[in-house]
Amino acid sequence: MQNMNMNKMMKHVQEMQKQMAKAQEELAHEEVEASAGGGMVTVKVSGDLNIIDIKIDPGAVDPDDVEMLEDMVLAAANEALRAAQELASKKLGGLTGGLNIPGLM
Repeated sequence: MQNMNMNKMMKHVQEMQKQMAKAQEELAHEEVEASAGGGMVTVKVSGDLNIIDIKIDPGAVDPDDVEMLEDMVLAAANEALRAAQELASKKLGGLTGGLNIPGLM
């Protein structure tokens, strides 16, 4: 009887692993975007947390204030990464039943 429950549990775990792998693969193809400086800097991040594009409006380039441009790039990148993590959490969280499993998110 106990062996039957263990087999059932193992099948459930294997199915969950397949679903997680599929969801993670789908995340790699999803994108989120964030901007800073009123749209002067825009950063696009994939759902698997890779920065895939950075756009900088030429008007944001001021040789006398490079620090402001750096701050805008940093702010946009951090916001895009936060949005991508939120997307991953929503997509994968439903599969784990809310469990925080290290390495999965």
